[in-house]
Amino acid sequence: MEVIEDVFGEIDGKMVKSYTVKNGAGMEFTCIEYGCIITKIIVPDKDGVKENVVLGFDTIEEYKDHSQYFGAVIGRTSGRIKNAAFTLDGKAYTLAKNEGGNSLHGGIDGFHNLVWDSSYESNSSGARITFTYKSPDGEEGFPGELDMQVIYTINDANELIISYRGMSDKKTVVNVTNHSYFNLSGNLKRTVLSHELRVKSDRFLELDSSFIPTGKTIPVENTVFDFRKSQEVGHGIDSNDPQIELVGGGYDHPFLLTTNNQNEICLRDPESGRMLQVETDEPCVVVYSGNSLETDFQIRGVQSQKHLGICLETQAPPNMINTPGFPSAILKANEVYSTRTKYTFALIEEK
Repeated sequence: MEVIEDVFGEIDGKMVKSYTVKNGAGMEFTCIEYGCIITKIIVPDKDGVKENVVLGFDTIEEYKDHSQYFGAVIGRTSGRIKNAAFTLDGKAYTLAKNEGGNSLHGGIDGFHNLVWDSSYESNSSGARITFTYKSPDGEEGFPGELDMQVIYTINDANELIISYRGMSDKKTVVNVTNHSYFNLSGNLKRTVLSHELRVKSDRFLELDSSFIPTGKTIPVENTVFDFRKSQEVGHGIDSNDPQIELVGGGYDHPFLLTTNNQNEICLRDPESGRMLQVETDEPCVVVYSGNSLETDFQIRGVQSQKHLGICLETQAPPNMINTPGFPSAILKANEVYSTRTKYTFALIEEK
């Protein structure tokens, strides 16, 4: 397994390393210390043509200016926290506000906007890239000094395994995910609207006008949110479903998973023949169909546009610290936060 360490750029005088892993099955994976961002995943199509299947940039400056969280690790909490506030053991905490009056994706300088420490190891069976960061007590308003570790493992089965591990010296809230935008067409040849998605979920969470879960679950049956059988991502985009219209014509919703670690999410692009299978121990996946992608920049020479990528954010449901009756992503002092998601890139089997 080949690992190439390089310099990607510089932030505030600090060098940002990149790591590129090449396996024996035609997969190439690149990530950087800034935000633990996955910048490229190159895999072959049905004709053996190797192309990139995630949205990303080649410079630090582009990530700072246009990223929309492309490929980044999100924390301490993914999604939105209503009014940028929560109460824990009777004590009120106020978070950094970076989307109106709410906190989004960990705040202004969340995990996505930091330079992590890194190391790597490899052998004949795989490669591991380990990122570490010590988040100080009070950072972005969150209590506790939190030691975080993110590990990317790549093997010859074209699997990417992301493992998250954390420990805090105080009771706190942790809900981490990866925000990669996938496009299996290869090198962004078309939008993801013709991609086919299957999610093992029979209920999704209703959103309020700020795109924050209300706590109400809605059955997917007889709605455009029913992906229990494979459906084109675009099949519900033009519907008049109020939840679709709310988020700008698309999906940005938490789906509650009915199984774990059993191929619960599958994304396919019939034209290229590529397929992505996702397995996780998390209770939920936020499906975001790129409804808010801006059009004022390019991504490696391709004009950005709505629905150019789809995010499959495995996590606990957002804002549950403020929603009674749901798992709230609370991490007790000196206990271990640990979760894992596996992404497998393959070809669609011909019938």
